[in-house]
Amino acid sequence: MSWRRGQTYSQDLRDRVLTAEGSARAVASRFGVSVSYVVKARQRLARTGSSTPRPQKPPVMRLLVHLHDAIAAEIAARSETTIAELREWLLREHGVSASMATVWATLSRLGLTLKKSRSMQPSSIHPACPAYRVAFKSVLCLYGRSCERR
Repeated sequence: MSWRRGQTYSQDLRDRVLTAEGSARAVASRFGVSVSYVVKARQRLARTGSSTPRPQKPPVMRLLVHLHDAIAAEIAARSETTIAELREWLLREHGVSASMATVWATLSRLGLTLKKSRSMQPSSIHPACPAYRVAFKSVLCLYGRSCERR
C-alpha cells in the first residue's frame, strides 16, 4: 500500500483495519500501516462511531503572496531595512499586518536576505592581516619589546 503525506487511506483499508481482530501491532503489520494509525482509527471509531476520515484542511493561502513583487522592490530600494521596518512599511503602504515569522518566511521564499553591512572591514582586525601585524609591531616597539618578532 503506497501512502503519501497529506492523503488519507482508502475507506476499504480503513474498514479492514477496524474489523480486524488482534493487537494494534499485529493488525498494523498485516495491513502495512503504522501502529499509531491503527490505534487512532480505533479511538476515532470508539469516540465518534465513524470510520470515515476527518475532512482535510484546505491549503493555507500565503498572506503576502500578492505583494511579492512590491516586497522585492522595497528590499532592492532599501537594502538596509530591518524586518520590523518592513512590517511597518507593509502596514503603512499596503494595509497588511504580518508577523515577523510571516515576513521572514516570505523573504526566504523570495531568496532575499536582510544581512547588514559590517561597520568595519572584517580583515582589519584579524591577526593574519598585514596591517594588523604592522600596527601590533609598532605597539610592541612603543613598550620597549623586541620588534623583531614574526
